Amino acid sequence: MTVAFRVVTDIAAPVERVFALSLDIGAHERSMAGTDERAVAGTTSGTIGLGESVTWRARHFGVVWSMTSRITAMDAPGRFVDEQVRGPFARFRHEHRFGPSAGGTRMVDEIVFRAPLGPLGWLAERIALARYLPRLIAARNASLRDELERDGDGQRGASSPSAS
Repeated sequence: MTVAFRVVTDIAAPVERVFALSLDIGAHERSMAGTDERAVAGTTSGTIGLGESVTWRARHFGVVWSMTSRITAMDAPGRFVDEQVRGPFARFRHEHRFGPSAGGTRMVDEIVFRAPLGPLGWLAERIALARYLPRLIAARNASLRDELERDGDGQRGASSPSAS
């Protein structure tokens, strides 16, 4: 079974800055400090670009996981897509979209994933992953928002996950 969800985050910063920070390896590591996520192969610092890949290592559910993702599409500064090429999922696709909003930028993350292992994977999706992953993406986005707005006017955007 495939799970899809969306997280919408409003950020009081220009689209170009939000887009650029979303591709920054260091910003990703800072935003995922709670899972000790680190880039360990491929593009491990700076900005990742179209066709490039990165292997992440992180701790989730008490287990260390590795996942290699490649940037498969990019239309700067409005959109990019990363997809798992090796890792724990049978399928994982993350589309990032950026557009102007009244207060700066509306960032929309659309994730589609499928766990491996047939019926056991379906059970893991329903029991844990379908709740855990939207919260993880919302927390990542809150970190990016805080970093971008730190030098701004103090306005705070909001993140809201929704499953489909």
